[in-house]
Amino acid sequence: MKKVYYLATCDTCKRILHELQLPSEFLKHEIKQKEIPVKELEVLQKLAGSYEALFSKRAKLYKERGLKDELLTEDDYKRFILEHYTFLKRPVVVVENKIFVGNSKKTVEAAKASIRNL
Repeated sequence: MKKVYYLATCDTCKRILHELQLPSEFLKHEIKQKEIPVKELEVLQKLAGSYEALFSKRAKLYKERGLKDELLTEDDYKRFILEHYTFLKRPVVVVENKIFVGNSKKTVEAAKASIRNL
């Protein structure tokens, strides 16, 4: 799979997508416009190792709902990501069987290297 999950209104996502210069065969999934299907999220979880790795603890709703004070399970993380797009850490870049989650410089550089090696 060659796919990127992003939020079109996020300046950081826009910058990273520009930086990545994705080849045309990459599918782009705008998470606010189209929900992530359960099966796709399960694939992402397998690649990432956990739903927690895909979960954004920076999300405004995370703080507003007081989730930082709760002990969340993998099922909770999955449910929240499916419930609202803001809970997905972004962007998520999938290059074949590798996944790159988030916007840290190290993650973006690793994604760029993986894309260049296609």
